[in-house]
Amino acid sequence: MSRIVLLLASLLLAACAARTPLPEVPPPLVAPLPLTLQIQRQHSDGRQDWLLVIQREGQVLRWSLLDPLGIPLARQRLQAGTWQNDGLLPPNPEARELFAALLFALSDAAALPHSYPAGTWLRRADGGRDLTPHWQVNYSAPLSFSLDRPGLSYRISVLNQEERN
Repeated sequence: MSRIVLLLASLLLAACAARTPLPEVPPPLVAPLPLTLQIQRQHSDGRQDWLLVIQREGQVLRWSLLDPLGIPLARQRLQAGTWQNDGLLPPNPEARELFAALLFALSDAAALPHSYPAGTWLRRADGGRDLTPHWQVNYSAPLSFSLDRPGLSYRISVLNQEERN
């Protein structure tokens, strides 16, 4: 019995250690907020399309993930380096990981050394970025990029891009 408890405890610790890091204070982003992004999730089980709205409320960032019909899938608030549920939706761990990776991808490059601990990220020679433990960001433009991790890929683009240029 104690072996099972020890195994479960080690699995729980490993899961906690594998979380995508968050900055204590949200860094400056490459685009003004509010920002609406189109997200295409590609996985072995198929493709899904989502919309994400990011809004600033003082030092808080509100993240609202919606399906194409406008039905909320996840709503989170990032405050003081931690996620907080926003509304009555149940916690969505995949969305939290995606939001953390998106925050990194959308952060101004000059702010990264001040926002993320040393050793958690890497700027690649091709212009992309890596974030520990498992994210790769590949840019085709500042607001058009992919977020990739083993077995899962997200294609990100801004809606109404002509208004942002």
